[in-house]
Amino acid sequence: MNKKKIAVISLGGSIIVPEKGMNINFLERFKKVLRKFYRKYKFVVVCGGGSIARKYISVLREEKKSIKEQSSAGIRATRMNAQFLMQLFGKEANDYLPVSMGDVKNDLSRNSVVICGALRFSDKSTTDSTSAQLAKFLNASLINITNVKGLYTSDPRKNRNAKFIPKISWKDFETMALKIKFAAGQHFVLDQMAAILIRKHQIPNFIVDNNILSLNNILKGEKFIGTLIEGRN
Repeated sequence: MNKKKIAVISLGGSIIVPEKGMNINFLERFKKVLRKFYRKYKFVVVCGGGSIARKYISVLREEKKSIKEQSSAGIRATRMNAQFLMQLFGKEANDYLPVSMGDVKNDLSRNSVVICGALRFSDKSTTDSTSAQLAKFLNASLINITNVKGLYTSDPRKNRNAKFIPKISWKDFETMALKIKFAAGQHFVLDQMAAILIRKHQIPNFIVDNNILSLNNILKGEKFIGTLIEGRN
């Protein structure tokens, strides 16, 4: 039997818990797509903190709390989202929340899907960095599911003239990311540390929105709507 591939999926908190209501339809379809590929893949799903984390961070920033305190509140939000998703997957997923890469690897030997939040505090990083570090550690591809269909020349929610970028090299993406000043709870598709890691370790990275067909097609090796980050200049 061929060894299964591993895919690390960075699932944005705004996808798990939108600003209004719950997108249970997406989460059920997400679960079904992963289940379709259990024979070929093992999955690690890293949950973001989304609007819950940003609200916590915003208040703490106004109260002049340290960056570490702000980030710690965000970490707790990611872990709460992860525990919710673990309940949703039930017996298909891990029983306990991992807090280290070793925990994730051990759980992966027993489960088709392992769900986690941020593993520890790291300066100037988000769960994007956690996902990139896990992809390197597990020799896996990295898929980011966010609330925009991929990478743009600028924020498409603020600039109607922003142009979509279907493919970009690791180096060019890193250059683009590093032009943005890091802020806890930031909105850019990947944090700056993750951009450095995927370039340094040449990790194929896919960025898509919550159109579940895009995730399905990536796992099938077919064309998808989104952005591919790989290759040299």
